[in-house]
Amino acid sequence: MNKVLMQGNKIIGEAAIRAGCRFYAGYPITPQNELPEYMAENLRKVEGGVFIQSESEIAAIHMVTGASAAGVRVMTSSSSPGISLKQEGISSMAACELPGVIVNIMRGGPGLGNIRPAQGDYFQATRGGGHGDYRTIVLAPATCQELADLTMDAFDLADDYRTPVMILADGMMGQMMEPVVFKEPKPRHYPESYKLQGAGAGKSKFIRGLILDQLEMEEHNWKLERKYQVIVQREPRHETFKLDDADMAIVAYGTAARVAKGAINRLRNEGMMIGLVRPITLWPFPTQALRHLSERIKEFFVFEMSTGQMVEDVRLALQGYANIDFHGRPGGVVPTPVELANVIARTYQKKNGNMKQL
Repeated sequence: MNKVLMQGNKIIGEAAIRAGCRFYAGYPITPQNELPEYMAENLRKVEGGVFIQSESEIAAIHMVTGASAAGVRVMTSSSSPGISLKQEGISSMAACELPGVIVNIMRGGPGLGNIRPAQGDYFQATRGGGHGDYRTIVLAPATCQELADLTMDAFDLADDYRTPVMILADGMMGQMMEPVVFKEPKPRHYPESYKLQGAGAGKSKFIRGLILDQLEMEEHNWKLERKYQVIVQREPRHETFKLDDADMAIVAYGTAARVAKGAINRLRNEGMMIGLVRPITLWPFPTQALRHLSERIKEFFVFEMSTGQMVEDVRLALQGYANIDFHGRPGGVVPTPVELANVIARTYQKKNGNMKQL
């Protein structure tokens, strides 16, 4: 299979089309505009492909909801404040058990913020974001190759569990260029019984999230919760890096994990035995992997491009079985590996003796 050099946002678009996405609706916002541009140019080239530049982010998510109900593989994308506007629609998709892929190429916030890469949308993504008891599967790529692979996986997961799946990257991931190989997509097996067929297609069918009877609503919520528990058991993903002999573990995801790997290589050269655990699914969080790791490693260091959000899931996972330190830079600031290495070195010095400035 041939490698191709592509920009991150365009990689997502190409992977989505190859995975069978045939309906896209979205609204422009930096730093993800290359994705809808790619879909506008290329989705119309495949049979049944429909691209819509909607009048708003709110319109886009509800267009996607309708197309999903008709049985089409669907995707929408935006960046941080645009994703905020989509939250009611994402909640509705979860309630109606409709599959779909939502891409968030994060930027600095809160509010309109800026267009620099950041990781301040972790809470929004992993806690549902909208109202009610629901969750979305959240995939966090750290390379352009993962942008390609996880986009295809997202469509399969959305179908398997009939739920929205979010790809959570950032402006740097969306703009960078790397060589990628597009894997072969899996055949789609989505039962006809899940699709609305239109008038005259047989027995009437309803897809709804409005359930006025409170006991019926409660049972529906318990049904969703049972599904989420299956996802928690089956779908956590993570990567480890130089952990076999480590006495400290860095926890980071996405672009922050790339920075962390650079820092770890520098620290190893200075004799510090440090490794990385990188969550790939932010929900379900790889809780058991971290808990198992804490049986051997008692020092953890969380690094995020935010004031600290994933660190709460690390604390929940470790539950006092290990020490946790944190370093973050919010607002679109991307620390260098040297900066991070020096911060970690100071923490290591307090626990293990003197280390020189890197």
